[in-house]
Amino acid sequence: MNLYTVDTGYFKLDGGAMFGVVPKTMWNKLNPADENNMCSWAMRCLLIEEGDRLILIDNGIGNKQDDKFFGHYYLHGDASLEKSLSALGFGFDDITDVFLTHLHFDHCGGSIVRRNDGSGYDTAFKNASYWSNEAHWKWATEPNAREKASFLKENILPIKESGQLKFTGDGESPFPGFKVHCVNGHTEGMMLPHITYKGKTIVFMADLLPSAAHMPVPYVMAYDTRPLLTLSEKAAFLKTAQENDYLLFFEHDPLIECCSLQLTEKGVRPKDYFRLSEIG
Repeated sequence: MNLYTVDTGYFKLDGGAMFGVVPKTMWNKLNPADENNMCSWAMRCLLIEEGDRLILIDNGIGNKQDDKFFGHYYLHGDASLEKSLSALGFGFDDITDVFLTHLHFDHCGGSIVRRNDGSGYDTAFKNASYWSNEAHWKWATEPNAREKASFLKENILPIKESGQLKFTGDGESPFPGFKVHCVNGHTEGMMLPHITYKGKTIVFMADLLPSAAHMPVPYVMAYDTRPLLTLSEKAAFLKTAQENDYLLFFEHDPLIECCSLQLTEKGVRPKDYFRLSEIG
């Protein structure tokens, strides 16, 4: 098995929304905001090469929305999904599986492309199976008013229409060395892949821990639909992760790709920071 980091660029979100009830005087030291209170965040994906499979976990925001939409999120940086895959020697048609942790636009927007003639949408990865789970799919396609702006139908419905949609679920292993763990505080049925790699367990954190700065249990995003559930899910996960020496892979941290964990007097905290490529 080979693992590769796939950078798809950066975007900006309101710092207060990203850190919830935590005062700005505290979180601004961790991820400094600009004059509009916006902080930069990565959209970092993971590519798994295992046998004849190429499994892409999440795929960033995509490029099919209009200028008004992108104007809210201040996309920046030179990286893109296409550039990053190409730099690794792969193209979109090489991807066999697209595993979507959840269907918020910054995680699945690259799944779908607009047709050149403007007549509709197609899947970006025509040879791939797209993986979600039944509970989250229902949640995303029948959205509540709070999350409706994050579940864009053009990112989601064409997947099913293509016939490429598949479901997995909590505790299942759709691929070798890969196990799914579901959490429900951020959104219903978000999936955290646990990947066995070089004798270690690497966990793709999605939005349970969007960055290393979110390690303290009370640091919960205002975007979460059930913040008290996120509190308990984070506490339980971090205990298990520290006791079992898991390595964490951060999707949104602007600087840090991975960390190990240690138990301190303040609770579980990062121990060492490193890049995915440095795991030996």
